[in-house]
Amino acid sequence: MTAPKTHQTKTYVLLFLLVLLGSVGNTLLSKGMKDAGDLDISHFASLAAGAARVLTSGTIWAGIALMLGFMVCHMLVLSWADYSFVMPFSAIAYALVPLLAFLFLHEHVSTARWMGIVLIVLGVVLINRTPHRTTPQGTAPGTTT
Repeated sequence: MTAPKTHQTKTYVLLFLLVLLGSVGNTLLSKGMKDAGDLDISHFASLAAGAARVLTSGTIWAGIALMLGFMVCHMLVLSWADYSFVMPFSAIAYALVPLLAFLFLHEHVSTARWMGIVLIVLGVVLINRTPHRTTPQGTAPGTTT
């Protein structure tokens, strides 16, 4: 059995990795799709040309690889912490994504969005003040031993 402090450290490392991989992966996917241009699905030839642009984009493949890493981290951390802790904590990505969009995609982020992001971060801080796991390790919720 893992020591509680080690378990908590692993959980937080995976949570931060989950947020980072998901945010950067989605940013790369957005950049790759913008670079590929508008996709026209009205004719098979234009659809095939668009698919070729997408499938030959290194940026899109890098985004997909990071999103796969995100999924692995997500599955691992869900095995270590409560869903009701993981999902609100992962909302910190909503603060990282606009920052990445502003810095790397040169998108305008309005004041109203930044204010919403501050509220999300405050919510994550509140969630972080609660235990990351409320069910006994090794038991499924709703089962008795």
